[in-house]
Amino acid sequence: MRSIRRRLIAALLATIAGAVGAGAYATYSAARFEVDALLDYQLRQFALSLGDQAYPPPVRQDRDDLDFVIQVWSPEGVQLYFSHPHRSLPGLVGNGYATVETREGAWRVFALPLGRQVIQVAQPMRVRNKLALQAASRVLAPFVVLFPVLSLAIWFIVGRGLAPLRRLALAVAARTPQSLTPLAEARIPDEALPLVHSLNDLLTRLSEALAAQRAFIADAAHELRTPIAAMQLQTDLAEHAGTADERAAAMEDLKAGVRRAARAVQQLLTLARQEPDAVSVPLTRVVLADIARQVVAEHAGLAARKSIDFGFAEVDADLSVTGDPGALHTLLANLVDNAVHYTPQGGVVDVSVRLGEAGRPCLEVADTGPGIPADERSRVFDRFYRGLETAEAGTGLGLAIVRAIADRHGATVTLADGVETGLCVRVAFPAQRQQDTGPSGG
Repeated sequence: MRSIRRRLIAALLATIAGAVGAGAYATYSAARFEVDALLDYQLRQFALSLGDQAYPPPVRQDRDDLDFVIQVWSPEGVQLYFSHPHRSLPGLVGNGYATVETREGAWRVFALPLGRQVIQVAQPMRVRNKLALQAASRVLAPFVVLFPVLSLAIWFIVGRGLAPLRRLALAVAARTPQSLTPLAEARIPDEALPLVHSLNDLLTRLSEALAAQRAFIADAAHELRTPIAAMQLQTDLAEHAGTADERAAAMEDLKAGVRRAARAVQQLLTLARQEPDAVSVPLTRVVLADIARQVVAEHAGLAARKSIDFGFAEVDADLSVTGDPGALHTLLANLVDNAVHYTPQGGVVDVSVRLGEAGRPCLEVADTGPGIPADERSRVFDRFYRGLETAEAGTGLGLAIVRAIADRHGATVTLADGVETGLCVRVAFPAQRQQDTGPSGG
């Protein structure tokens, strides 16, 4: 049963039925107590009224409409009189009230000694049960009659109470990717407000995600249009080249354009993979020094061609974070690639793995390049943004990828001046608790 309405109605009706059942039992018990008290009193009065009677010899009376059986005994235990000889009653019982079991059922017996005889009056318990049941039935009959009416009333009331949820469902169903306005909170019950707040938060985030997606597609199309147009131009030049040297030059330019377009596409794919909704790789314990050594080894050749002093300034081999090894490799590779490309011949690029402030593991890349002006540092993380004085070819996506990966890992990225010149990029991860360095699910 998945319907809230049916569950509520079933629970309410079951509760009411249980309450009526408990009331019926209590009513029957009370009626039974009153009947017992009344009929016990009647037994005693009946016995008292027979005390001055002279009893003839026993006479057989087979009337079944009498609720009482009278027995008179002598003190010696001789039965002087009985009204129903066919009854299976025990002999003389003790004085006062007693409940006696026989093969015909239970009997309520009252024995009273009067003079030279003992008068014993008995009544079957089924008579008392019947009277008590009749009294309880008369009290409970209205409730039984009203139960179907009460069921319909509960069905209607619960339906009215759940009407706001139906209106809320219709309002959510009416939303489209083009209409993601928040749901109105007017006339919403307090119990449903947390759900409405969550839905509005989801709609807001979805609207922002769709807006970012549209902007990303527009920016990507704009960014790819230039290299594609250049490749088309170089293709035309190669087709119409008059000499082999002209054709070779055009082909070389065409290859460079293809490389730029391929790098732009690869950067776009990398950035798309780092979006929160697109990430499904489990996080593990990652030793930052291992990532740094891999990245430094990969870029050593490029740094050597530019005579750059490239290596480690500080390495803490024990520092580790919980993260995606591939993503962290991409993060550091982008930072090192930017530093090596923008650092002039004979410059310096240093990589550090150290423990920063508040016990936060840090990755740092410092260079002696031109740096980034302070007024542009808040914009360089935007997609496709490239500084006004940048001469190096690029897509403007490197730092955007770094920021996306850092956000995914709960890290912060800060830009600062180098020791003398250039730029220092610091990625500070959350402080790590002391735990095993083995893999753990993310």
